[in-house]
Amino acid sequence: MSVAHTVRDSIVEAATLSGFGAHGLHVRIGDAEAEHRWTADVREDVHSVAKGVCVLGTALAADEGLVDIDEPVVSSLPDFAHGDGVEEVTLRHLLTMSSGIDLPWSETLMTDWPDLAREFLRRPSRGRVFQYSNASTYTAMTALAARVGDVGEYLDARLFAPLGITDVAWARCPNGRIEAGGGLPLRTNEMARIGLLIRDRGKWRGRRLVSPEWIDAMHEDAVVAGENPGYDSYGLAGWGGPGPAWRLHGAYGQLLIFLDDAVVTISANDHAGADAMAASVVAILEDALPTP
Repeated sequence: MSVAHTVRDSIVEAATLSGFGAHGLHVRIGDAEAEHRWTADVREDVHSVAKGVCVLGTALAADEGLVDIDEPVVSSLPDFAHGDGVEEVTLRHLLTMSSGIDLPWSETLMTDWPDLAREFLRRPSRGRVFQYSNASTYTAMTALAARVGDVGEYLDARLFAPLGITDVAWARCPNGRIEAGGGLPLRTNEMARIGLLIRDRGKWRGRRLVSPEWIDAMHEDAVVAGENPGYDSYGLAGWGGPGPAWRLHGAYGQLLIFLDDAVVTISANDHAGADAMAASVVAILEDALPTP
């Protein structure tokens, strides 16, 4: 039995003992993989894991020379009014939640204003202040769309098709744009393919899809996000932790956890238990993986 199978069995046991509401599990360590399911394998909203997908879309466009991640966003959206200091806000700032623009999440975020991106950009920036908000990713993808066209279609052709993921149906706002910060339904195995692409620093089955520096930026050179462990640093959509790992973390327990050559994918419906589950996964990996 491979280390991936041993880790899978330990994670299944940990989830059972804790009562964590897991739906699906995929473990990849080196070339070995193992899976487990608690519920039917159907597409579910991966919530904020979608932010990582949006970063990959931005990276693809940057690799094509279509966008500069450090260029002011207003240069892509010249007809959008902008608040004080927003002329200095870049795509990188939006994707690292460090634009300093205050617009927190709400259940009706996509319909509270005629155009969420316009509302976001018209507000002032307080400088490089961290605030986690789906509006930030949504606005970044509005700016990206000005350069690549419909972002959902762009991702279908450049990212999902090479990974063998078809018929992706993003949730969209009333203006027709992808919700970006969430609203991306995927199966556990499909999310795991994205995880493998990230683990392999932008390569998929030997083919380079994304330059490695963008993958590194998902978790390196992170901004200070707070003081709580696991939520104190944030890169391009990636949270530092638990411990030596890093992760993409969606609401209700959608997790892509990276440590060395391992990536663990979890889909779930358990918001309260996700942090403890992530910590358990990392502890299991640390016990199972060889010491560097």
